Amino acid sequence: MAQLANLNGISETLPVLPRLPSIQKARKRVSIIGCLGKKKDHDVLEQPLQTTRRLALGLASIALVGNNSSSGAALAEGNNGFWLDGPLPVPSADNKIANEETGTRSFLKNHLYMADIGTKGRKYRLKKYAFDLLAMADLIAQDTLNYVQKYLRFKSTFMYFDFDKVITAAPVTEKQPLTDLANRLFNTVEKLDDAVRQRNLSETETYYQDTTVILQEVMDRMA
Repeated sequence: MAQLANLNGISETLPVLPRLPSIQKARKRVSIIGCLGKKKDHDVLEQPLQTTRRLALGLASIALVGNNSSSGAALAEGNNGFWLDGPLPVPSADNKIANEETGTRSFLKNHLYMADIGTKGRKYRLKKYAFDLLAMADLIAQDTLNYVQKYLRFKSTFMYFDFDKVITAAPVTEKQPLTDLANRLFNTVEKLDDAVRQRNLSETETYYQDTTVILQEVMDRMA
């Protein structure tokens, strides 16, 4: 009986077992905290890298903007004709190359900026745009007349104001021949533009053939 009592005493003195669940929970909590700690460390490692990249990109953009601003200011101060700090200037023609009845030309487009490229540059552009219009023959078709009109007006507008500046800079003996050439060209271009606007393919082809002869003269004169 004493032995059984001792055993009972021993069994009664085993309240240690209930602590096991708490230890297990603590271990689970430790393992969970460990996972969170790893994730946290991973985030901490990534965050400086992202911050460093953003900072570098920000500094680079500031440097580029600063350089562009300074170079832009230098160009504006230089007044070289390629930099504008205000509204687009409206070009005008000083020589008699406008339509005498309307005082303008029907094909002229608005809101185009023309940089000051000098007389030599304008002669080169006149030759190049004359060549571009000569190469437009394959584009003319009934379903492409809308594109033909836009292309014709864009090129002809530049040629109109380039011709005016070239005539102004030309010697006195060359002013009138250049003026006559310009008027012959723009008279036919107006007829061509009107035919294209009306979507009349046959007239468009007829007036285009008339225009190509004068465009070739322009190329020869500006060579």
